[in-house]
Amino acid sequence: MSSGFFGFFAHTGVLEVLEAEGLLPRRLSGSSAGALVTGAFAAGLAPALLAEELLRIERRDFWDPTPGAGLLAGRLFRAKLESLLPVQTFEACRTELALSVFDLRTRSTRVLDRGALAPAIHASCAVPVMFHPVRHAGSWLVDGGVADRPGLLGMPEGERVLFHHLSSRSPWRRKKGAWAHLPERANLTALVLEDLPRSGPFALENGRRAYELAKRATRRALDRPHAAVVREHV
Repeated sequence: MSSGFFGFFAHTGVLEVLEAEGLLPRRLSGSSAGALVTGAFAAGLAPALLAEELLRIERRDFWDPTPGAGLLAGRLFRAKLESLLPVQTFEACRTELALSVFDLRTRSTRVLDRGALAPAIHASCAVPVMFHPVRHAGSWLVDGGVADRPGLLGMPEGERVLFHHLSSRSPWRRKKGAWAHLPERANLTALVLEDLPRSGPFALENGRRAYELAKRATRRALDRPHAAVVREHV
């Protein structure tokens, strides 16, 4: 599951439908918003329960402005993660999991797949400028989408993969062309849900709409013939 700011609403809707259809993953990988949803699922949290938490979240639940290398300290976000996750480590997860983070020391992507789970998810979600970097695994880490927007580096080559791509509506990404880019990889089917409403700290209601729209579009997509790229307009 790809990065995409507050795209965890849509990711949750997609995963909820897949679970309802019995299409359970053997391994999960993701970055940023994708890390949050795949991490919660691998830890044992049902998508419907994660959706309940997301649908009632308010900005005050994660908004903790603090001077530093970013607007938000992330303490509230970490506390919420730790209260939600049924297990504390990658090793205790019910499903294999790998999360992408960006290491500020080496300026490269690292894939985390062992050790403490909450700090790894926190780091992968630490959007630069919005959140302070996270000290974990021997370095300072930030959002995995910095250099691995698809969140696929944790998926071994040759695996059959269903990839949920958050099609960005950010003006910056559109200008750079990154919004349209899909990874090229053998045995990969990409699910792209077009025109989801753009959510964020000041547009949480859009996230709630995106969750419902993603569920409906995913159900339609599952009824379509198999293709390398499945696009659904919400």
